[in-house]
Amino acid sequence: MNDASIMQIVTQMMLTGFMLCAPILATALAVGFAVSLLQALTQIQDQTLSFVPKIIAVGVALLVSGNWMMHTIISFTEQTFARLPSLLGSG
Repeated sequence: MNDASIMQIVTQMMLTGFMLCAPILATALAVGFAVSLLQALTQIQDQTLSFVPKIIAVGVALLVSGNWMMHTIISFTEQTFARLPSLLGSG
C-alpha cells in the first residue's frame, strides 16, 4: 500500500462525505436564513422559532434525499472493499 493509493481513498472518502452532507446542510442554511430574515423583519426573537422549522426541514430533506444518500454510501463501500485486496497485495 503506497501513499498515492491512501491519498486517493482519503480524497474519495472526503468527497463522498461532503456530497452526503450537502443536502442537509444546504437545507438547514436556507431555512435558517429565511427564519432569521423573518425574525428581523417582524422583530420576533423567539429561540424556538428558529429551531423548529430547521428540524422539520432537515427531516424532510432526509426523507427526500435519503435513498440517494444510502445508494451513494453503499456504492462507495463496495468500491472500497473491492479495491482492498489489490491495495494490500501491492504493499
